[in-house]
Order: sequence, then C-alpha cells, then structure tokens
Amino acid sequence: MAQKLKIDLSSSTPVTTQIVDNLRVLLVGGQLRSGTALPSVRRLAMELGIHFNTVADAYRLLASEGWLDLKHGRSARVIDRDLPRPTRNAIRSWKSRLKQLAAQMLAAGIPNSEVANELRNIAKELTNDS
Repeated sequence: MAQKLKIDLSSSTPVTTQIVDNLRVLLVGGQLRSGTALPSVRRLAMELGIHFNTVADAYRLLASEGWLDLKHGRSARVIDRDLPRPTRNAIRSWKSRLKQLAAQMLAAGIPNSEVANELRNIAKELTNDS
C-alpha cells in the first residue's frame, strides 16, 4: 500500500492530508473497492516512516466521509458509500479552489487549453469514463 501513496515529508502539506488525498484518489478511482482491508495503522505508519497517530487521523477522517469502517482491533475496511448531495456553498467552495489551481497553472505558463484538457482528463480518469 505504501508504494501507492506519495508522501513528501518535506512538503508544507500536512502528512495526514497527503495520506487522505492519496487514498481518496484510489477510492474514487476504484482501485480500492468495498471490502478491501487497508493496512493496519501501525503497519502503514512503519512503511511510510511516520507516527501511527498520523495514519490513524487519516483513517478517521476518511471514515467520517463514509469511506471506511473502523472497528477497534480490526483492519480498516473500505465500505460502500452513498454519494452526498453537495450544497451550493460546497459547490462554490470547490469552484473557488479549482479557479485558484487553474490560476497557478496559467501563472506557471501552462496554456489555457492544456489546463482545460488536464482537468477533463483527470475527471475522466477518476470516474473511469472514456
């Protein structure tokens, strides 16, 4: 599992956030399906070279989003998740974040057409849409 997670200990992004983001990509993309057991908190922490509480926090956050079933003494398991109904505020917030990211890409010299293509390709990849 650790080989699928890209953790940068020198990044300003907290490691918990990096774990959650990486696992969410695997969950949304279908690489982690319902019933899949994740590594124990301690095992994944050892593989990543981080404190076990960091992994535990990431697992708890994903459980609060409805992705994982956590039971003391057992592996975290991926569960079926109903898609939430986004609120207008949530949609507005996501649009703002995407706008900021697109602005960063444009500021880095990436052409508008490539920004649009990348966003479209990422959405297709995550939804297994051809």
